[in-house]
Amino acid sequence: MTQQSALAPLSKTMQEAIEACMSCHAVCEEAMSACMSGGGQAQMQIMRALMDCSELTRMCADMVMRRSRMSAEMCALCAKACDMCAEACRSMPDDPQLMRCADACSSAAEMCRSMAGAAM
Repeated sequence: MTQQSALAPLSKTMQEAIEACMSCHAVCEEAMSACMSGGGQAQMQIMRALMDCSELTRMCADMVMRRSRMSAEMCALCAKACDMCAEACRSMPDDPQLMRCADACSSAAEMCRSMAGAAM
């Protein structure tokens, strides 16, 4: 990466991916807090998915912002974690918090897939 490309403004796609990841991160953190008051095996599986998704979306956004040469690979991994989290959250369709989280995860996964295929 040249110094010039590091100083260029982020593309619209990059900005949207960062926003989707940070939004997903925040919603996952909120959902984790709500799940902590629950319990049971289903909640533990959802918690694991929430933790993975929360951490990877934050890290992915950071890597895209600093234009890491590993951004595409991270975006691909992040998309997978977001898909898994969305699926886990949708296993509890009566929980509005988890349904919001599933939507945020799906949106972030879509943006990350588009970034994974883009040249950084």
